[in-house]
Amino acid sequence: MMGSVRALGRHQSRLKHLFASSTGISANGGGGGGQCRGGENLMAVAEVSTSAWLEQQTNPPKGSIRPRSFMRPEMVSPRLDVPRHISRPPYVGAAEPPVMAEVIQIQDEAGVAGMRAAGRLASLIRDFVGSLVRPGVTTDEIDKAAHEAIIDSGAYPSLLGFGGFPKSVSTSINECICSGIPNLRALKKGDIVNIDVNIYFNGYHAETSETYICGVVDKSVKQFVEVARDCLDTAIAICGPGVEFREIGAIITDIADGCNYHVVEHVIGHGVGSLFHSAPAIYHHCEHFSFVYLWTLNSKQLNISGQFLSPELYNDI
Repeated sequence: MMGSVRALGRHQSRLKHLFASSTGISANGGGGGGQCRGGENLMAVAEVSTSAWLEQQTNPPKGSIRPRSFMRPEMVSPRLDVPRHISRPPYVGAAEPPVMAEVIQIQDEAGVAGMRAAGRLASLIRDFVGSLVRPGVTTDEIDKAAHEAIIDSGAYPSLLGFGGFPKSVSTSINECICSGIPNLRALKKGDIVNIDVNIYFNGYHAETSETYICGVVDKSVKQFVEVARDCLDTAIAICGPGVEFREIGAIITDIADGCNYHVVEHVIGHGVGSLFHSAPAIYHHCEHFSFVYLWTLNSKQLNISGQFLSPELYNDI
């Protein structure tokens, strides 16, 4: 991990400089869509926009992704400490995680600035730990590097202690959809690694994740990731005041179905702010709700094994 420590050191001055005057938000970003590429199928799962996942609708053809064995528990190292001077969210130490709050948080100018700072910090830390993904590295090492970066920046890792979660980030590998616990298993060439970074910074939560490819992967895996990203980018591009939530799920479903994938319907997106999870709930499949965007939101990006979220803000909110 010496290389990781040196890399982290190079990031610290940039982190401190950016967040002394930060004004970004942990919410939605923009982007463009794309077309389905090729015709390969695969056996895997990928997350798109705010927590939606794609899965294959048909059996993979011969020569596609090899079916893997069932996931099994791995060895997990002890929980890491957080210095006492760092503020904790209210749920830390509670026996059960809080239920998703029904309140919709409407942020004033100060709230938007606070979310912007938290989101920008989280995204920098995400990019740093993502650079550590390579064969032979364990997700436990990635978690330790993330933990150090978070607390050195004066933030608290929001996942740590949330309902007993024992680590500072979530790492989900291959078929694991989300919320994987970092462990002592070494990454292998061809693994698809999602890292979910959540922080609590000056009273505001930010959540961001991204999927990384470890070494060389099959062409069909790359296609799968690209389709998931197309779903995300296209859905984000339509977001704005007056847009109905159901339009998000509809456009994601259209793209996924057109490429022979399916949106996993039992996972939803959520609001973020001073609360870790709050209304509104964002569905990523076709629904009939007609609420509109009038508040800041979390937007998760593609994942093949976890969660993937991009912290940004609509310029016109």
